[in-house]
Amino acid sequence: MPARESEALILRTYPYREADLIVSFFTRDQGKLRGVARRARRPKNPFGAGLERLSHVRMAYFQREGGELVSLNGCELIGSPFALQSDYASSVALDFLTEATEQLAPPHEPNEKFFRLLKSALDYLRAGGDLWAAVLYFSVWAVRLAGVLPEMRVSQESAEIVEEMFQRPLAALTPREWTKSTASDVRRKLIRAMEQHAERRFLTVPLLESL
Repeated sequence: MPARESEALILRTYPYREADLIVSFFTRDQGKLRGVARRARRPKNPFGAGLERLSHVRMAYFQREGGELVSLNGCELIGSPFALQSDYASSVALDFLTEATEQLAPPHEPNEKFFRLLKSALDYLRAGGDLWAAVLYFSVWAVRLAGVLPEMRVSQESAEIVEEMFQRPLAALTPREWTKSTASDVRRKLIRAMEQHAERRFLTVPLLESL
């Protein structure tokens, strides 16, 4: 297969041999790929700062037919997350975005929607957007696009179960300072509410006794 050039987001790098790197990157047109960046650990290399985590680059690579790893020739840096990495909370959020993409995106499977989701989350954070809003939005849509989360249509029965198991116990709690004992109390009440709900759903004694 001839040389290619793809818009990509860098996910991870791993040391390989004496001066090389294994690079995991997510492309707009080819999905998640892994490749070997020759001499990338040397001071003078054709990649510069383009292999930093979640850098937005234009990657040049050669992909052999049936090969698991591509050969990286160089990259052009389009956008850098360097400013976000200086803040601890933002750095942790970037780690989460990277790890979630690594785990949810299968290799060699084009998914432009997932690429645009990851890029949009990064652009939003670079523009000073709310950190946890970006993480929550990315989380919901990442599992949705990966096929893990089914279509979110809630039946009347499901809504009643949620209200009975969670909303009512939480509404019964009086406002107070959030401490370790408060968290333990909330957990205990929610667990008891779930146990009571499950017990009422069992229709026979043997099912209850088998728990």
